This record gives sequence, structure tokens and C-alpha cells, in this order.
Amino acid sequence: MFKFYRYFLDGMPVYLARYYWWAYLWPKAVWFFDHQFIINAILFGQYKKLMCATLERVKQAPVERVLQLTCVYGSLTPNLIRHTKSGVLHLTDVAPVQLKLAQAKATAGHRLCVTRMNAEQLGYRSDSFSTIVLFFLLHEMPPEARRHTLSECIRILKPGGSLILTEYGELPTRHWLYRISPVRRMITRLEPFLDSFWREDIRMLLDELAQPSGTDVEIISHRCIFASFYRVTEFRFTRSSGSA
Repeated sequence: MFKFYRYFLDGMPVYLARYYWWAYLWPKAVWFFDHQFIINAILFGQYKKLMCATLERVKQAPVERVLQLTCVYGSLTPNLIRHTKSGVLHLTDVAPVQLKLAQAKATAGHRLCVTRMNAEQLGYRSDSFSTIVLFFLLHEMPPEARRHTLSECIRILKPGGSLILTEYGELPTRHWLYRISPVRRMITRLEPFLDSFWREDIRMLLDELAQPSGTDVEIISHRCIFASFYRVTEFRFTRSSGSA
């Protein structure tokens, strides 16, 4: 079974093909997972709450030019389109099958500008977007890929721009899902990079990555969901005085 990923390597990051071909790259799986009850079950009944919390932050963020970084299952994308002032949502992903699915969700009268790129090496020029939405992406990346992706987000955000991060929370040692050993093992087996994400201080990492460009990072909003098992955080990026 584990050799199947070799059929999905063309143009894909190795970690994505190897560990997530069955969830994001296999067309039959894409059809299966893009059902609301499936998505909700994977997120332990929290999908709607997480999506609404994300959209609430989008309403408060600068939305002149918005990027959704990688596709997601469910109804987040069409809802984001409706929340952008320009009526255009930019969406980039490395998987053509995911981009095709996202395009099918764009309703008449709304525009979705899709591009195929690796989140670690984005082709956008610096200071391109006012807001970037990351919805359950970082925990699926190895630490180095995570660093590269966040570094690219900082680069392409305009001064005063927002990064809205919807993700797992910090290491949930007191949460019942974590304390039940079989459940914890199942989750981390399906999500091989989640444990390292749980232990990563995202704010500290962003500060480190932003420092070379003289950018300050501020948490505008932080909301814990499902007893802190998940979080929705908005980071605002501003240029320090004297920075170019």
C-alpha cells in the first residue's frame, strides 16, 4: 500500500505524495472527503464553528486582496469569495485535482483566481496580499516546509497585512482526545507531522522569520475552540520604523 505514493510524485512535494496521497491526490479520495459529514467527522464535529470563526476574522481583516493558501474541503472557499471586497479570491495549491475541485465551487458572479504553486516557493511578488488564510495546512508539513511556507507568507503580505491561521492548538495534554491513548495514536498516525506542530511555538517562529525584514508581528485575535484543541489566530504584520 505504501508504494502507491510513487504514482503521485510528479510535481508534488515528496512529503505530500508519500503521506497524503490517499487524502488529497487520489481523485476517488477527493470525491469522498469533500462531503460535509465526512469533514465534520474528521474535525470532531467542529468544522462549522472553525469556518465561522475564520470568516469572522476575515470580516475584520484587510480584504482588498486575499489569498487562500492551498485548497480545503468543504464550503470555506465560496464563503471566502463572498467576503472579499474585490469579489476575487486568489487561491493557490500544488495539486491540480484540488484546484479543479475548488473551481467547481465558485458560484456565478464571483471570481476565483487559481494558480498552481508550491507553498514553500510562491511566485507572487513581495507585498502582494492584504490577507492570507491558512486553514489546516501547517500541521501537515514537516518543520522545514512549515518554516519556508511561513517565510513566504511574510514576504508576500503587504505592511499591515493579516495572516489568519486556523489550526490545531498547542500540545493538548489535558484534552480528552489526547489523553485517550488509542485516539492519540490514531490521530498522529494519520497526521505524521502533527506532533511536531503541537510542540512548535508559532508566534516565536513568526517573530524569528520576520526579524530579517524588520517586520513586527502582533496577535490581533486568538480564539480557542473545542477546549483549545483547535485555534483561530489572526497575526498582523507591520514594518518597524526605519525599515525599507
